Amino acid sequence: MSKNLADLNSLEERISALEKIAENFKKRAAEIDEKGEFVYENIADLKNCGYTVLTIPKVFGGKETSLYDYIRLQEVIAQGDGATALSIGWHMGVVRNMYENKWNPKVLAAVYEDLHAGALINAAATEPQTGSPTRGGKPQTKAEKIGDKWVINGHKSFTTMSVVLDYFVVSASIKDSEEIGNFLIRKEKKGIRIEETWDSIALKGTGSHDVYFENVEVEQEDYVETLGGAKRVNPWLLHIPACYLGIAGAAQKEAVLFAKNYAPNSITGTISELPSVRTKIGELELKMLQAKYFLYSVSKKWDETKEEERELLLPQLSAAKLVVTNTAIEVVDLAMRIVGARSLSAKSPLQRYYRDVRAGLHNPPMDDMTIGQLANFSLNKY
Repeated sequence: MSKNLADLNSLEERISALEKIAENFKKRAAEIDEKGEFVYENIADLKNCGYTVLTIPKVFGGKETSLYDYIRLQEVIAQGDGATALSIGWHMGVVRNMYENKWNPKVLAAVYEDLHAGALINAAATEPQTGSPTRGGKPQTKAEKIGDKWVINGHKSFTTMSVVLDYFVVSASIKDSEEIGNFLIRKEKKGIRIEETWDSIALKGTGSHDVYFENVEVEQEDYVETLGGAKRVNPWLLHIPACYLGIAGAAQKEAVLFAKNYAPNSITGTISELPSVRTKIGELELKMLQAKYFLYSVSKKWDETKEEERELLLPQLSAAKLVVTNTAIEVVDLAMRIVGARSLSAKSPLQRYYRDVRAGLHNPPMDDMTIGQLANFSLNKY
């Protein structure tokens, strides 16, 4: 079997190859979590196996992976390590979004060429003063036109993979204007400073540090898109629930294997034969089935829907994130109940899954915004 995922023809083959790679992620996860280090080796492995280029459009020499295939692969990565899955998921989504958002073809061609060679890209949008950009806050980061250059000044927080990014897509308010734009900034530009502030107890390996842009000059063509107006639906954000579904799957496996092997001398056989434990194991399977069918069906529906009708799927995409993420939290909690006090041991991966899966509540779209969307959808339907 080829070591390059891009050379494999089926989803099943790619999943099988990626599962072997994700086993290494699982082996490294405890040490990364303990030290709070970025997942350097894991990201390098994903680059070396060709994973990071799978979402590049066909017209730029890529495989243009479907949404369904993408979330299935992201789930596999998360079963090995959630921080790695969430990190690379942002890159994979931006890789597709910049094409779908119709960036300048000349810029796209140059960036995709670098991506084929292993470059990494992510958005830098969140700021301490505004919080999540999905809430509508105006960036405090400023872009000013000086001569034939744009000059960027600002401070971004929660910039995942900041230490290895080759490109930052930075949102900024245009000086003396009401406009907000995205600017493409290459890592070698002068004036970029990364402050390693990431101290979260969840997903420690994402390297989501603060990044400062101090009088960073970019070309006119690097003003890649104007934001605002009708917001485009971004299906690639489904990598978020896929990540937490993967973490939940890892917790389920850990709990079931524990139950099948733990045999205290107070009973005959293992605890997997106890009615109370069997009930919990059954509930685990039911919750995982519900979450998988929801996420998989929504992603397939996106792939099968005509482009002009895809905007109508926004409530379903948002609902998938809410349901899957909250179900993943329930699964990890239930898995810990099966294992008992041992699940709180520092040696148990369950305590890491418990911390990591909670982070899903704070990734977009937020639950309250989704409920608002669904209310509007229902009120307009009847």
